[in-house]
Amino acid sequence: MNVEIHYRPSYSLAEVTLKDGEGLNAESGAMVAMSSNVEIETRMRGGLMKSLARSLLGGESFFMNTFRPSGASGTVMLAPSLPGDVFSYDLSGGSLLVQSGSYLGSSEGVDVSTKWGGAKTFFASEGLIMLRCSGEGSLILSSYGAIHRLEIPAGQGITVDTGHLVAFSEQMQYSVRKVGGLKSTLLSGEGLVVDFRGPGQVLMQTRSEDAFLAWLLPKLPKQTSSSS
Repeated sequence: MNVEIHYRPSYSLAEVTLKDGEGLNAESGAMVAMSSNVEIETRMRGGLMKSLARSLLGGESFFMNTFRPSGASGTVMLAPSLPGDVFSYDLSGGSLLVQSGSYLGSSEGVDVSTKWGGAKTFFASEGLIMLRCSGEGSLILSSYGAIHRLEIPAGQGITVDTGHLVAFSEQMQYSVRKVGGLKSTLLSGEGLVVDFRGPGQVLMQTRSEDAFLAWLLPKLPKQTSSSS
């Protein structure tokens, strides 16, 4: 599988070239275009319970599409719903924890399941469950805004706003906390952050969906009820 990203970072498109018979798993609705010799199989990836966990807890679609060219190589183009970046990450036996909504597609050798984050993520707006992507192959992620990748050395740390977090290496130590006291949390516009400790990688998005909605909603026209 070869992944090429076009139009970065604002309106990115992933062009995936597959060999004859090679499969690409992708989120429902992610396909933009595909070669005429590519066939689509829609099924519950990993069985009923794993599909339910991804859908109800991880925020992903219940069914997953598998694209497979027949007779020759083929191309599949994927894009996220929101404007932003697309990133191709090569898994080689490790695992990555991914925030809900950032998974776009992956090789068949990549297993996508859910992971309980524990009580330390109790206050996180993204919830207690994250997607756990492990195995061998290519992982295609999306973000709102551009993706910024950081390599955190052993013993060093970084603090990331939860609304800007896309994914991170599973072996990293992390904890979620509020910024300052309750008053500063409510008034600062920041709220919750994650403290990471290396070694590992952290993928961030340069924009936050929550921050955009907080800016947009007050500007929408208010619906007035008509009096009889």
